[in-house]
Amino acid sequence: MDQNKWGLNRTQRMQLKAFICLLGILLLIILLLGKLLLMLFYTDDEDIPIPHIPVVQIFTNVWVMEMDEEGLTIFRDGQREKYPWGAAGADEEGNAILYQPDASAREQVADVKLSDGSVIGISPKLNKINGKILSADAGGLEIEGYGRLPLSSDYKGYRLYDSLEMCTVWDLRFGYNFTDFCVENGEICGVLMVKEEAMEYIRVLISASDYEGNFHEQPVVSCDVDYTVIYGSYDNQKQERHPAGEELAIDDSSSYFETDRIRIVPDVLTGKIALKNCSRSQGIPAYRGQMELLKTEDGIVVINEVLLEEYLYSVVPSEMPSRYPSEALKAQAICARTYAYGHMEHAGYPQYGAHVDDSTTYQVYNNILEQESTTTAAKDTYGQLLYTGAGSLAGTYYYSTSCGVGSDANVWKTEAAPMLTYLRAKSLSKTAMESEITQTADIRDQTVPAGNIQGNEGSSGTGNASQGNSESGGDSAVDVWADFGEKLRDEKIFEAFISTVNEDDFEAGEGWYRWSYEVEELDSEHMLSLLQKRYAANKKLVLTWKDDEYVSEEIHHLDDITDIYIDSRGSGGVADELVIETESQKIKVISEHNIRYVLNDGKAPVIRQDGSKAACPTLLPSGFFIIKAGKEQENVVRYALIGGGFGHGVGMSQNGAMAMAKAGYSAEEILLYFYENCIIENIYE
Repeated sequence: MDQNKWGLNRTQRMQLKAFICLLGILLLIILLLGKLLLMLFYTDDEDIPIPHIPVVQIFTNVWVMEMDEEGLTIFRDGQREKYPWGAAGADEEGNAILYQPDASAREQVADVKLSDGSVIGISPKLNKINGKILSADAGGLEIEGYGRLPLSSDYKGYRLYDSLEMCTVWDLRFGYNFTDFCVENGEICGVLMVKEEAMEYIRVLISASDYEGNFHEQPVVSCDVDYTVIYGSYDNQKQERHPAGEELAIDDSSSYFETDRIRIVPDVLTGKIALKNCSRSQGIPAYRGQMELLKTEDGIVVINEVLLEEYLYSVVPSEMPSRYPSEALKAQAICARTYAYGHMEHAGYPQYGAHVDDSTTYQVYNNILEQESTTTAAKDTYGQLLYTGAGSLAGTYYYSTSCGVGSDANVWKTEAAPMLTYLRAKSLSKTAMESEITQTADIRDQTVPAGNIQGNEGSSGTGNASQGNSESGGDSAVDVWADFGEKLRDEKIFEAFISTVNEDDFEAGEGWYRWSYEVEELDSEHMLSLLQKRYAANKKLVLTWKDDEYVSEEIHHLDDITDIYIDSRGSGGVADELVIETESQKIKVISEHNIRYVLNDGKAPVIRQDGSKAACPTLLPSGFFIIKAGKEQENVVRYALIGGGFGHGVGMSQNGAMAMAKAGYSAEEILLYFYENCIIENIYE
């Protein structure tokens, strides 16, 4: 008998198929009946209802700005947003009852719940704390009186003074209590920068002996007056008195480290704390203010909390020779104060609660003994800061010596550089400065509307042949000097400029005004290692020619060099792009710093214009130079540089300021020449 694997004969299989077909027909009939019933209950003009699923959103840790009859206004991710009230339920007749918020939620951090774009719930974060901010990192904050608190993953920060803006923990003022913190479930969920007040104290990380790193193994402290060691937890702090001159050696196993921080406080404000085993050029350094010792996994961090004005007493002589004229020293003091205050607003070492360190990474502090002239300069400019025309702190960059012209901030290849328009390449000559001062005075006297000043960016003057006269004829003094730095981008014009001495330049008599450098035997392997180091530092600034374009890729070898030249110059003529060619390679080095690094063979001395020699171990004096390659059999075997200036060339030339002060210019005139369209204001007034 014909059977399949289930044991059914042919007749049984036919019956099964007929049954399945019958079930299918019944299902179709049921569907048709359902559709007919719907058509009976709904007209053709009505849509068949689809069950509504509301769209629910929850905005966490937003700032509640306002609540009125129309709805809720919040500040979220930098934007002001308004939402209507939603239904919180229905009355007995089925009418919607709108959500009624608690008035306490206004001007608070809160979670806001929306349904279909309407507010149906607000949960304000009312648990707040306030205290002096001691340190911060990506994971949390250390707040005096509360210890370390973690940051919630979705925390939000708001700057409430001036205009409402978003902020982060990196914007906090360390060492101050200007900020409230919303705490939920033991975590900080909201950061509220409530006020901005003039800050008087700066916190300086003190480097180890001879500036060898940030960590001390066993600092030895003493004081010239009686002093107190404060230690222990916030709720059980202990104080231990010590007489003047007593030394304390403190390592990470010290009994003082009941917590991670120890404070050392002189009994009188004029006392100084000495770090006995910390070497500086002045000998054993002593510090005004208080000392804080922080125990970390890497060693002990020493932080000096000191009045900003007293900090300058030790910065200015470390940054500018105290013998310089008083107006130059005052200009330096204002620059140093402005630079420091900028880092008080945005700390350099938030993980330790320090604004700056005492090395060349920021400003050299307490490497040289305080001097009467520099202390007087700081006192005479008490509280004075340099601001841009837009009202923000100016970037008061400075360097040692110019070659007769400066450059702009684009030498650093940062995104912010093009916006620093007050830093401009301009002639540092007596004629140019006098012309600008005169032009500015004339404009003020005549009260000419700004729109009538043609081409005036604050630079003016009359030119001479060595610094590029205007070719248009009849141009005003301001037009002659306005584009002086731009003209020096041209290789031939810059070569003529750097190869001569212009006696009208303020710094024409300085040793670094002109210099030469000669590599008698080019070492390709050494240059390769320098290229590799700069590539590792920033892969975007050392490029290789490949497939008709420059790309970023590692350099594994360097063939015999066939040519080496400056391919592009920045404003003021500074070397901006260097090209190194071999038979099979073409490498481009970008930025004056990288170029100064790569062209330094570490052996040859620099010859200053007075004939004196100076060691040049890692970096050429400046990027203002021309290069002449010496070849044998088509290969570069040597090269020579003719250059000028010492430093990056951006902002104030210190020797230029010295010469300007000797010529009778005031600190304000000096600063406003180097930092165009800026103003000086006192932070404490």
